[in-house]
Amino acid sequence: MNILEAKKTLDEIRTNVEKVIIGKSEAINLAIICLLCGGHALIEDVPGLGKTTLVSAIAKSIDCVFSRLQFTPDVLPSDVTGFTMLDMKTGEKQFHHGAVMTQILLADEINRTSPKTQSALLQAMQEGQITVDGRIYNLPRPFMVMATQNPIEFLGTYPLPESQLDRFLMRISIGYPDKSDEKEILKRSTEKISAKSLAPVTNAETVLALQAQLDEIVCTDLVMDYIVALTNKTREHEDILLGASPRGSLALMRAAMGQALLNGRGYVLPEDVQAMLAPVLAHRLMFRSQAYMQEKSPRTVLQEMLQEVPVPAVN
Repeated sequence: MNILEAKKTLDEIRTNVEKVIIGKSEAINLAIICLLCGGHALIEDVPGLGKTTLVSAIAKSIDCVFSRLQFTPDVLPSDVTGFTMLDMKTGEKQFHHGAVMTQILLADEINRTSPKTQSALLQAMQEGQITVDGRIYNLPRPFMVMATQNPIEFLGTYPLPESQLDRFLMRISIGYPDKSDEKEILKRSTEKISAKSLAPVTNAETVLALQAQLDEIVCTDLVMDYIVALTNKTREHEDILLGASPRGSLALMRAAMGQALLNGRGYVLPEDVQAMLAPVLAHRLMFRSQAYMQEKSPRTVLQEMLQEVPVPAVN
């Protein structure tokens, strides 16, 4: 697969998802880039904006096995990973797989379950495998977790720890539609167009080929220096208590490579890094109380950093 073939396939996926997600091309692009990078996405927004629809539309478009796990306080780690049980007839232990044994997992309202259950996802997200009763099970490929959470509800929720947040490549916000887009949503609802009605435009094998193509994208030393300068800036900024780790630098580079491939380029530009900065780093940073008192959002601080760090001239 070459760059042009990859771009054509990615455009087909995006067009297919846009049949049910109206006017949210940025959120769709970010989700597709996460898929390209083999990463995971945290979709944070209020109810009713299409978080679940976005996930199921992507799964349908790439013809992958899709599972949904509704997280509640009584969900156990074994519901996520699976468990072994003795078969009384044969006397042998049998493994009963959990929700994670899929290709696209929707972890719905992940902040409503206990930290112990949240952490059951850590190994799967980081290594693509799980360990149950001392035995390792490889997950299907491609594998992607798309988790949702409601940022305005606090009663009965468990905030994700920093180690869990760091496993998500991006945090995506869908946002409210404008008036014309909302009217189009009403029209399409009468036409019975939904994620379930979408036909696949590609398959899992092609997605794996796209992920392999991402490794061929060139990221020059100048662009790497720019990425390192930006992540180091987060460690020195007066409003930031805890800056991005080297894992954040790697995630920013991979996301910028995905942005380049999505745009049909075989090389990364500084503009790709700038576009991916907030989605990739904002949820990895801890801010000082003074930043909150001044009503500075993570995206605002990161935009200020972009003005302060020199942009390399890349040919």
